Amino acid sequence: MNPSIKGIAIAALALLLTNPVVALPQKTNQPPTNARSQPLKDTLIVPGERVGPITRTTTKQDLAKLFGASHLVDKTISGAEGIGSFAATQVNLNQGRSLLVVWSDNTRTKPLDVRNLGWAWKTREGIGVGTPLSELRKKLGDFKLYGLAWDYGGTILLDSSRLSSYQGKLILRVDTAPNAAQKYPNDYQAVSGDSTFSSSNPHWKPLGIRLEEIIVVL
Repeated sequence: MNPSIKGIAIAALALLLTNPVVALPQKTNQPPTNARSQPLKDTLIVPGERVGPITRTTTKQDLAKLFGASHLVDKTISGAEGIGSFAATQVNLNQGRSLLVVWSDNTRTKPLDVRNLGWAWKTREGIGVGTPLSELRKKLGDFKLYGLAWDYGGTILLDSSRLSSYQGKLILRVDTAPNAAQKYPNDYQAVSGDSTFSSSNPHWKPLGIRLEEIIVVL
């Protein structure tokens, strides 16, 4: 690992130990639901402030009032890299509106972050799960991101983008289209590993890069 990346990794580890929930995006699949949800028109993400009606003061009881208790499923999740465990509540809604609230403790009265966001959730800039790399570059400019196939793979470095004000409030992670590594092994390897790459690197193009995960820190 080169010195600059090692420094970034050490800094990330320090964040991990103080707040392991938000230090590392993790791939998690949203459980399917056939339940009919309460109407929800506000699907705006405001990094550091709110996800729709969910704010840093929202409690589990508030979620029940907002969405109906039948749409809530409590669970416990592991922190990044398996460090620690945290109370969480899955909110099962239809039309791409599902999400997961991670709590600061077992009282479920103070959210740490909101993740596992469905495709309906968008920032003011129109960024949401599924946004392709070409659109991300239009909105963020030419940014840097971590290479694929390691713990922080595909994580965008917001401080290198037009949205640097979201640093520490929003985590964006991209991934390839299915089977891209098998179809384009040379391109995949060229942008893999514990290093940073420009979003304009031509090896991204055949891989079908899209935004895979959003974590909103509250």
